[in-house]
Amino acid sequence: MSPEWLLDDGRRPLATATVLSHPEQLERLSAYCPEAAPTAVLAGDPCYDRILAALPRRDSFRRALGVGPGRRLIVLNSTWSARSLFGDTTGQGAAPADADDLLPWLLSRLAAELPADEYRVTAVLHPNIWHGHGPGQVRAWLDHARQAGLDTIPPLDGWRQALIAADCVIGDHGSVTYYAASIGVPVLLGAFPEEALDPHSPVAALVRTAPRLVRHGTGQGALRAQIDQVIAAHEPDRYRRLAAQTTSSPGESGLLLRRLFYGLLDLPEPSGRPALLDPLPLPPYTPDRCTAPVRVLTRLLGAGPPEVAVVRRATTEENPETETVSGTGTGTPTECETAAHTVVDEDTKHAGRLRIADIVVRRGRADDPRVGPPGAWVAEALARYPYCGLAVYVDGIDRCVVGTREGALLRLTAATAPDGRADLCDPAAYASALYAWATGEAAAGRPAREAAPEIVVRTGRTTHRVRIDPLEQPRPQQ
Repeated sequence: MSPEWLLDDGRRPLATATVLSHPEQLERLSAYCPEAAPTAVLAGDPCYDRILAALPRRDSFRRALGVGPGRRLIVLNSTWSARSLFGDTTGQGAAPADADDLLPWLLSRLAAELPADEYRVTAVLHPNIWHGHGPGQVRAWLDHARQAGLDTIPPLDGWRQALIAADCVIGDHGSVTYYAASIGVPVLLGAFPEEALDPHSPVAALVRTAPRLVRHGTGQGALRAQIDQVIAAHEPDRYRRLAAQTTSSPGESGLLLRRLFYGLLDLPEPSGRPALLDPLPLPPYTPDRCTAPVRVLTRLLGAGPPEVAVVRRATTEENPETETVSGTGTGTPTECETAAHTVVDEDTKHAGRLRIADIVVRRGRADDPRVGPPGAWVAEALARYPYCGLAVYVDGIDRCVVGTREGALLRLTAATAPDGRADLCDPAAYASALYAWATGEAAAGRPAREAAPEIVVRTGRTTHRVRIDPLEQPRPQQ
């Protein structure tokens, strides 16, 4: 809205038409740069219109992002500026007294506190971040978090679908956070430079009213508690007034913009053809993958059929040494005995951890000629890593093949939902439950091949029923 952005040599408007989405923007434009006000055209917001049209497809977008029932999607969002969430290197956005970087702290705490099967974290970064620093540099900065399971949305496509699918957005003063609030998604501000915003703008109003991320030390559950509280206390109509200022012409931007463009070209609009916006496409299925070592806590809950509670977290320098896991399905840790083991993906950068892993995992198609079939890789992995108890080949969305040190080869397959859709929990969690059942104190040394035909796996509030089928061992190559 300032003259340096809108005027040529401080006198003439740069644009023939300045497209605005709401009259409140015209009021501010007239106040801050009256020379450009005559060029203003109210033509709605095509980005917001596409989001509104796609809201009924939220469940499809969540499944595309690998988020099944009982799991929460947390979206980290940053605009581009030195005071944004990604650019706040002083920590002043959330904790003026702390000079450490906010973003590294946030990324490490997310991995340490959020159980992998109960939360998924994805990042939406402004295109100027990617292009200003370069994709290689951004990926390098996020490398540890990506190893711990963080996903990144491409800079131009997919972020709208992620917003629609989100359970909570941790963001800043950028438009993406504002869009999230406008469609009723809970937001938690990690950076909020009020002095850098027009105090009369809707974005400034959001910054003044939205809850703010409070940075604690390393207290157990601090960040998770804030996220859960924001979700639990959120009222969908909380930002109704702000949503109304997103556009004064919801659903009409295609018509208004086409009318403007043809008018600028001095051409008649096409007759009998509606002005339509492209619908948001369904993103490709992108399950999250953690290549950092995973610490798994388990608790045996029952024996008929075996029932095991599983909590998995990527290991970071901030992971606490001792934890407990609830078997009540409430997601609240309780003081009870637990068992722990370590799972390591064969593609991990932490190659030394493979030698001491309890479970080694490989992911791929069953017909991948490089490593498959699953039975062959399992046999090779057990020989390659003599200290692991299980080798697990995940070859499908809801299934895996498990090889045991005792020589059993088992297929684990999760039951489908009542509507016939596949279970989206990581099959490696099923293998951890089987390992806990076979190695727990109550097991008394029983081999995994004696497992019941079914095992029940609990991740937070979600129950997964997993069928166990014995497979024929592959014959060694002559």
